[in-house]
Amino acid sequence: MTFHSETRLPLTDVKVIDFGQYMAGPAVAMILADLGATVVHVDPPGGPMWQSPANATLNRNKLIVSLDLKSVEGVEQALALIEEADIVIESFRPGVMKRLGIDFEALREERNELITLSIPGFASNDTLRRDWRAFESVIAANSGVFTDMGLNRVLMGINPSFSPLPLGSAYGTMLAASSVVLALQARERTGMGDEIEVPLVCALMEGLCYNSIKIEGLPERYKTQREKEIERRRIEGQPMNLDYDELQELLDPFYRSYKCKDGRMFYVVCPSHREHAKRCLKVLGLYDALVAEGMSEEPDTYRPSSEWQSDMSLGVYPLPKSWADHIAARMKEVFLTRTSKEWEKIFGKGKFPGAPQRWLQEWIHDDHAETAGLMVEVEDPEFGLMIQPGPMVWMADSGQEMLTPRPRRWVSVTHALSVLTRIETKLPRVRARNARDGWLEGVKILDLCNVIAGPHSVAYLARFGAEVIKVDPAKPFYDCWNTVIFGLSHMRSKRSLLTDVRQPRGRAILDELIRQSDVVVWNATDRQVASMGLSEEALRELNPDAVFCQLDCFSGVLPGPRTNYLGYDDLVQATTGIMLRFGGSMDTPEEHAHVGTIDVMCGFGASLGIATALYRKLKTGRTSRIKTSLSALSGLAQLPFCYDYERRSLFDEPSGREATGYDDLARFYSASDGILLVSAYESELEKFRKVEGLEELPEIPREERAAYLAPRFISARANDWVERLQAADIAAAVCENLETLRSYNVHPAGERTGIDAGSYSFSVYSDHPSGHEITQLDPYAIRPRRGRIYPLSPAEKYGASTRSVLKGLDHSDEEIDRLIEEGVVSESWSEEYLPS
Repeated sequence: MTFHSETRLPLTDVKVIDFGQYMAGPAVAMILADLGATVVHVDPPGGPMWQSPANATLNRNKLIVSLDLKSVEGVEQALALIEEADIVIESFRPGVMKRLGIDFEALREERNELITLSIPGFASNDTLRRDWRAFESVIAANSGVFTDMGLNRVLMGINPSFSPLPLGSAYGTMLAASSVVLALQARERTGMGDEIEVPLVCALMEGLCYNSIKIEGLPERYKTQREKEIERRRIEGQPMNLDYDELQELLDPFYRSYKCKDGRMFYVVCPSHREHAKRCLKVLGLYDALVAEGMSEEPDTYRPSSEWQSDMSLGVYPLPKSWADHIAARMKEVFLTRTSKEWEKIFGKGKFPGAPQRWLQEWIHDDHAETAGLMVEVEDPEFGLMIQPGPMVWMADSGQEMLTPRPRRWVSVTHALSVLTRIETKLPRVRARNARDGWLEGVKILDLCNVIAGPHSVAYLARFGAEVIKVDPAKPFYDCWNTVIFGLSHMRSKRSLLTDVRQPRGRAILDELIRQSDVVVWNATDRQVASMGLSEEALRELNPDAVFCQLDCFSGVLPGPRTNYLGYDDLVQATTGIMLRFGGSMDTPEEHAHVGTIDVMCGFGASLGIATALYRKLKTGRTSRIKTSLSALSGLAQLPFCYDYERRSLFDEPSGREATGYDDLARFYSASDGILLVSAYESELEKFRKVEGLEELPEIPREERAAYLAPRFISARANDWVERLQAADIAAAVCENLETLRSYNVHPAGERTGIDAGSYSFSVYSDHPSGHEITQLDPYAIRPRRGRIYPLSPAEKYGASTRSVLKGLDHSDEEIDRLIEEGVVSESWSEEYLPS
């Protein structure tokens, strides 16, 4: 669709052809359309392959045409559309488009400026799985998602555990969208496009990289009560059979749900920060009494725990069980005195994180979600007035334009071509001297972030050649869990500077770094940004050319009641219904237990915003302020069911601990040696006639299918069934686990990025700076043909580059020594890299 010339949307004049089906491909094109691109979506003659109301969201702001790509005329029409495009997107199995007569490599030989994006389920160089039917749940099962669903489910003895969240498609969407816009901004320098592949399985693994990391010799202080209980039961040969209430007593008091006066559960997430737990206890009226009873605060928790004055310290995760039980018992009593809504305001205004548990349906109609633009209304031609997720990423000066999306519109191919040809394509001259290896080579990024979402967004950009300086306080605000442990992943390929920006000389150092940076990234609320003097006006005075990217928990395009409330991934899971769906009831909420589930998704969203701002700057000379939030990305994580309209059917997606799948054709089954995941639609029932041993299934009554399938599946090995089913083009996979995937797909760290290794690839750092052997996922989800992906160097110790960065700012060694002595800067938080 075309926009008025007055628009400030950053991707105006970018033309996209979207051949994608199901979620990831259309979602990438949806986000580009939200940002102003003109998108033509192509469906087969019978309509979309996935029949879902979610298509109304996925295809908003798009023109839809119907093409038969199995006909000569259909291919000719498709090629005519591509001839007018800047970006072409497809999400089929490797080789499908080429067999249909649309060869991306050949198209780019004719038009070197074209950017093509392929989003297969498994990697094209994965000879075992590349031709598999790869639905969302198959990718998740094969990647260990259902088997490694968290400590709670292990202790309950529920393994594997099903979840309907489309994590592979959600991570793949953000990675793929950012990749094409990064290629687009590189094209503005070079005149040359690129051919990109983003396998969903690789995107999923990158999204869950904080779960697959392996640290040899992890100190005991970092093990939670649940991990210790799992170890104890395995050593003693005891079953994993805890119930929900027993599990709650193994949780940290500042990382669990409490029942309120109104019967609703309230999720407290106050571990690890120096002040949050203290503020929480003071507001609850418990702090003084607990101090009198011996509760302590260690002055330096980065010393070895053997040197602490006590066995606990407030603000450190996890707490010893004796103190955890004692504090939780007191907190339970106090929470019962007020409603969850009261506690939400108390926590938000008190500047410490907590939120009531809500269902998704409540979130869709939530006052804050509506006011802030996290949910928007669209008058869809099929469903009428719909509520859909709002923008995922936006620019400060054009975000409001994104709050009124145009509904999808079906048009003829002739009409779509006329729309595309009216938009003039302005390309820079091909300049070989600007053809840098990496899309972001020479771009300087200043990372002011903490925890996961913000720092991970910048770590992701480092693989494209960006130079990154990470700034942290001279004395840490967070405990080692939230800095050193998480930093092993998101500090890769960064230089670390420690300085106290609250002191004038520390602030002067920060200002000088801002002046030298192309991009500044900070995860902070509007209130924090203003108090730090990084408003639009203040930043313009320091560096008018700098792109500023802001991430937070609850923001939307417009201010809302909870915009300035602090929060983490966990709170968004509580607020938007993810925890209630996973737990199954208001009384049994459970975290969707992958570390950084939405954090990483939001980080990739910030990277997309940065890429978009850099493109806009090259195209128009205008700098931008970008914003995204965890809440905004929660809509993508739940997109298949995150909508509402009059006469919508029930919100009945699989939920709770007993969920094994969607129905008897799409669920877990026991095989002789493990668990099998089958994923078939009702329309595919006839395919089972080609599966040895299951030929009679099409005649079996619907209510008797499980009874028919279960004894047959258990008669053979899971891998044998996968081979038979996939040969009949029926989606299936073994429920693997991360430990197995890591052990079978690891190589020594070096100059490899893992892209050559297929769908799974890990590096083992035997000489990691931490002194521990570390195994980590490779940076391998983005696979361009022209642009270069750089291997990531291991995370250096916090503060290791303080001196070299300051020397780069023309500070002498004598000046640096003086700044260290006066506490303005620091070269380390601790003697040990990973405090024991």
